[in-house]
Amino acid sequence: MKEPREDKDGRSKKPRRGHNEGSYTLRKDGRWMGRITLANGKRYAFYGKTKEEVKNQLLDALKNKKDDRPIISGKQTVGQFLAQWLETTKPTVRLSTYTRYEEYVRLHTVPELSKVKLSQLTPHHLQKLYSQKLSAGLSSMSVRHLHAVIHRALAQALRWGMVATNVADATDPPRVERRELHVLTIEQARRLMEAARGARFEALYVLALSTGLRQGELLGLHWKEVDLENGYLSVVGTLQRSHHGLAISEPKTARSRRKVMLTQAATNALRQHRIRQMEERLKAGPLWEDSGLAFPNETGKPMDAGNLLRRDFSPLLKRAGLSHIRFHDLRHTAATLLLSQGINPKVIQEMLGHSSITLTLDTYSHVLPTMQREAREAMEAVLQRSS
Repeated sequence: MKEPREDKDGRSKKPRRGHNEGSYTLRKDGRWMGRITLANGKRYAFYGKTKEEVKNQLLDALKNKKDDRPIISGKQTVGQFLAQWLETTKPTVRLSTYTRYEEYVRLHTVPELSKVKLSQLTPHHLQKLYSQKLSAGLSSMSVRHLHAVIHRALAQALRWGMVATNVADATDPPRVERRELHVLTIEQARRLMEAARGARFEALYVLALSTGLRQGELLGLHWKEVDLENGYLSVVGTLQRSHHGLAISEPKTARSRRKVMLTQAATNALRQHRIRQMEERLKAGPLWEDSGLAFPNETGKPMDAGNLLRRDFSPLLKRAGLSHIRFHDLRHTAATLLLSQGINPKVIQEMLGHSSITLTLDTYSHVLPTMQREAREAMEAVLQRSS
């Protein structure tokens, strides 16, 4: 730091911080923040409870930067780094993505690795973490997601010059076993629809089985996105839960933003549902909150997915005499029924909002052998007629 200087009248003036020497400020949440500009022009932030704590971190970083070493000293822990990474990542990703990152860090990474120094983190630390999580009952898919979050965080640390290598590159995340799909047969799907007839969310289940929309897409659907005259709806958002409550966020992928044609049964069910909702609105009076959603709760607010499953979907399965399935299995059922009826997989991919046709074919490969047999029989019939 520069020594205080005097003005022309001999009065002491505060030292002026030089270019790229960093700065620190008090945040509205009571924490102090220090910033430093890296060689690539990007800025990195430190956080601490006191000004002195952040000032010391900043001084260490400046010294390391001058000596052409990683800017973070060996005192920085994995927990401290991940907190800073989440802070800088939040503005760059969707709310639902950030929520998922934060949960993986808070629930699965910080408890085991928070006190490990970032400079001393090894592949063994991560491999041990993955094994612990598998032993604790976390699915192999979830552990792979955990690995992806850690890898992304450490990749940022590498770009920031905080570590020499991304140690996650040297780990082996668990292999994901293909989960068996639980789908309804045509007869079971009809029983479910019969049990839902006249129920408050009948239209929701008709849409789930006829369009394959995700639960969040259904609960985040607004009436303005439904065109009953022309028989289609537009998927432009999905209902997600975060620390701030329920909110509509962008669709899962670019392909998820799509237009889906409606069956006549779905159109009729939505018309009846709208009439029923108007009656609910009159009954609720001033308690009704006009969110514009097609499937809100009894007072017009966004419907919590957990409440829907407990209060409506599970009782519906019992009334239909069906074994327990996940709501997401209705989406799998829709795709399976369409494939079994010979609908082009490309059309189904677009309906479901899958990012690629490969994902559609891989997910529903159990239907393909039957389709191939039907294709073989059709080809044999064509060739026999021509001979």
